[in-house]
Amino acid sequence: MSHDSTAAPETAARKLSGRRRKEIVAVLLFSGGPIFESSIPLSVFGIDRQDAGVPRYRLLVAAGEDGPLRTTGGLELTAPHGLEAISRAGTVVVPAWRSITSPPPEEALDALRRAHEEGARIVGLCTGAFVLAAAGLLDGRPATTHWMYAPTLAKRYPSVHVDPRELFVDDGDVLTSAGTAAGIDLCLHIVRTDHGNEAAGALARRLVVPPRRSGGQERYLDRSLPEEIGADPLAEVVAWALEHLHEQFDVETLAARAYMSRRTFDRRFRSLTGSAPLQWLITQRVLQAQRLLETSDYSVDEVAGRCGFRSPVALRGHFRRQLGSSPAAYRAAYRARRPQGERPGDGETGPAGQVPGQGTGPANVTGPTGVGAAAAAAGPVGVPQPSGPAPSSLHTEGSLPHQAARRAPAALSASLPGQRGGA
Repeated sequence: MSHDSTAAPETAARKLSGRRRKEIVAVLLFSGGPIFESSIPLSVFGIDRQDAGVPRYRLLVAAGEDGPLRTTGGLELTAPHGLEAISRAGTVVVPAWRSITSPPPEEALDALRRAHEEGARIVGLCTGAFVLAAAGLLDGRPATTHWMYAPTLAKRYPSVHVDPRELFVDDGDVLTSAGTAAGIDLCLHIVRTDHGNEAAGALARRLVVPPRRSGGQERYLDRSLPEEIGADPLAEVVAWALEHLHEQFDVETLAARAYMSRRTFDRRFRSLTGSAPLQWLITQRVLQAQRLLETSDYSVDEVAGRCGFRSPVALRGHFRRQLGSSPAAYRAAYRARRPQGERPGDGETGPAGQVPGQGTGPANVTGPTGVGAAAAAAGPVGVPQPSGPAPSSLHTEGSLPHQAARRAPAALSASLPGQRGGA
């Protein structure tokens, strides 16, 4: 599932139908799509860079619906081809979809299904994953999308194993990526898969981007719960948890406050957020620690206590897994980036035993299998897990994930660390 994951042999071995050509890449555009994301595959696959050692692809730009296509800034585009162009492509890229709340045209979905049945590689960049999911191409598969939309994708298509940690996911004949820059990462990965490291490296130099980025999407996330939770009874429980992160409590405590059994609470929480309660709580605690390290002069030991961790060791372990750094190193790096004179003051921290105001952002999501199943016991969403035994309950290490409340019970937000895929 990482950016360099190897597809299962039976998936990778699928052959193209006679009329399709491996070197032909079709890019499917829709009205309302963002121009930046749309331009990524056009630049990667549509420009002849053979002089730099990059094998040439043949690009076909196809309209997924009647034009003209309107894009960012009011620009109008006229695609040279229609859906018929997809029938010749060995790779079909959907760079973005205009709205995660509206269904894609059925004609386009049919064309994608046929392409996949005939052995084409199907690629969804950013919100393009919603188009692939609507076509049924992500059912039972791991996938990713922009962290802001991962909870919605997981909730709307429960059979998709959404992992918001990844910058991109290669599942053999179906590939998805996170936000804008991750689209470049995935396109470079495709070139690397087709033609090797040297070709991908040459292309990366032309684009002035790293051939492979380390880390993942998690470090960019500002995790939040889906807006829909605001009208759910669990919103009050989540709001309480966010207000009491400085206390040690476990998932059983939250389930009791919701008047539910642990099993029912876990199921209900996951159905609303796409994340296990344990993952979410640990993430919230780490996020709160991140804020205190940025805005206060508390020692690491004091930060651990103010975020509900049982010990500084627990804080360091979860912090490193999520952010790839120790708390002390994170604080030093953060302060080094701040303008001189901007030192945290005592006024920036809450009274003893309290946590400062929560930040905003979207939530981390994992599907029911793959990352979701393992992470449920091992730790926060979107975070590579260490070797060794995983915590068996939230009370383990006394830690909870770092999510913050955007509004009272109505809308809540959180934050996720870096991703595993190659960003």
